[in-house]
Order: sequence, then structure tokens, then C-alpha cells
Amino acid sequence: MAKVRFLAHGHSWEADVPAGTTLRDASKSIDAPEGDACGGVCACSTCHVYVKKGRELLSAAEEEEEDVLDKAFDVRLESRLGCQARVVGEGEIVVEITRESLDAYFNEHPQVRDLRKG
Repeated sequence: MAKVRFLAHGHSWEADVPAGTTLRDASKSIDAPEGDACGGVCACSTCHVYVKKGRELLSAAEEEEEDVLDKAFDVRLESRLGCQARVVGEGEIVVEITRESLDAYFNEHPQVRDLRKG
């Protein structure tokens, strides 16, 4: 099992997940606000996250993921798509949900209060 901690705008969510789980699926299991407009099929960049810790516990990025990340905003060395990054080892993974992903999530879920607004 790996412990995945999601961070966004001063909030955090934690999930214990088995190997093979994507970051996107981990976020959905605990209602962390990670976007996924395409439903997790690597067709958009709304699940864009920054892996702050535990990068070695995730699958390597493949060419398709890197191509889609080229369309994302504020891409960094630690950028990953949550739908493509799979847990492959045990330990702690810390992920920051990007502004792009938060925007997508709250646009997709208007019934959920945007944690960035008072």
C-alpha cells in the first residue's frame, strides 16, 4: 500500500491505495478536487498534478502522457497526469493539485463549494 496525500489551496486529503491505482483514482476515492474532464483516458490535461514527493513510487511517464502534458498550463519537471501516473511501490506520495485541475474540477462539479472562495 502507498499513502497518497493531495494538497490544494491549504487543504489536504489522504488515501491508502494498492499498487496499480492511478493518482486520479486515488483522488476520486477520497473526493479530492482533481479534474478529469475526459474521464481518465489521457485525452486532456485537467488531471495535471505536481508530484512533490514519491515520484519513484509511480510508473514512468510514457510518450502519450508527455504529449498531452504539452497542452497543460505551467508544466514543471514534477508534472504528471493523474490518470496516467500509477502507484508501483509502497511509501508516501505527495501531490499538489494544479490550478488548472482545480478549475476543471469546480467547473465540472458546480454543486461543490470551491475551496478557493471564502
